[in-house]
Amino acid sequence: MEIRWLGHSAFEIITDENVKILIDPFISNNPACPVPVEELKPDIILVTHGHADHLGDAMEISNLTQASIAGTHELSLFLSKQGIRNVSLNLGGSFIFRDIKFTMLEAKHSADIDIVEETAPGGVACGFLITLSDGTKIYHAGDTALFGDMKTIIGEIYKPDIVLVPIGDKFTMGPFEAALATRWMNPKVVIPMHYNTFPPIEQDPSIFANFVSQLNPNIDVVILNPDEYFKYENENYKD
Repeated sequence: MEIRWLGHSAFEIITDENVKILIDPFISNNPACPVPVEELKPDIILVTHGHADHLGDAMEISNLTQASIAGTHELSLFLSKQGIRNVSLNLGGSFIFRDIKFTMLEAKHSADIDIVEETAPGGVACGFLITLSDGTKIYHAGDTALFGDMKTIIGEIYKPDIVLVPIGDKFTMGPFEAALATRWMNPKVVIPMHYNTFPPIEQDPSIFANFVSQLNPNIDVVILNPDEYFKYENENYKD
């Protein structure tokens, strides 16, 4: 399984069965993303909330590929009005696509849809837990503050193997809070995101890595550059 960071909070996950999952595809207006929209051919698109730097190019990509966009009920209502294929769900809910389970989990963040002239209701912000057919669990936290359920629900019940967490501060957790969240969730691998796209969220990811190392040195911190891949081999991370 491969995870490609596209800058900001955008990721492409390619499973061993060659299912392509695209998350928060902020591409064409993303100064950190070197990949053109036309290159992306997802089978399913996940959007954590309606802000322009997360909904991004999701509708255009859906129109080009016929991939459905999964999001909150309110976001799905908006997409339906635009004629966009979608999967509607809400916090705690799940759906199955090609033997992969997608579960919508809580995030602490605002969520209105701001790509339109008059801001539209977007419901709530969320994260997604992706459970692959081999049991590997990937958690994309979306835009979020630190909150206690990362320990008591996400860490203790869902037990993700790989966590993607924002570290940019200003609009989300900063490096220390993200490292604490990582310790609570106790994954095998963590990948930082949502930083260095714009000046307000400039961060040195090595500071985050150092915090994680101090809190739990058994967690691997993988720092990617935009358009770089991380290949996860389940055999390398067996307990």
